[in-house]
Amino acid sequence: MRVVHGLTWLLGCQLVGETLAHVTGAPVPGAVLGMVVLLAVLLVRRSDDTSAHAAADAMLPHLQLLFIVPGVGVVAYGSVIAADWLPIVVALVASWVLGLAAVGFSAQALTRWTERRGARGGAA
Repeated sequence: MRVVHGLTWLLGCQLVGETLAHVTGAPVPGAVLGMVVLLAVLLVRRSDDTSAHAAADAMLPHLQLLFIVPGVGVVAYGSVIAADWLPIVVALVASWVLGLAAVGFSAQALTRWTERRGARGGAA
C-alpha cells in the first residue's frame, strides 16, 4: 500500500508540474517543474513517511523500459541520423563535456562547502 501511496505522490507532483508549465507558459518542461514540486513536498513532509521512497525503489528495476521509445526512434529515423551524423556526434560530445564539467564544478563546490561547514563545528 505504501508503494501506491508513493506513486500517487509522484504522479500528483508530475501533474502539478505539467499544469504549471501549461498555465504559465514556462520554457521549462512540466516534468522538471514536477520534480521541483516533489522536492518541495519532500522537504515539507515529515521525514518518517517513506512512501515516495518505496515507490521509487519499486520502479528502479524497471527503468530499462524507458529506453524502448528512444530505441524505436533511432530505428525509425535511422536514415535521418545517418545523413546528419556529424552534427549529432558533435552535439553529443559537447553536451557530455559540459555536463561533466558542471558535475565536476558542483562536486568541488559542495566539497568545499561541506569542509567549511565541518570546520565550523557543523553549525548551519
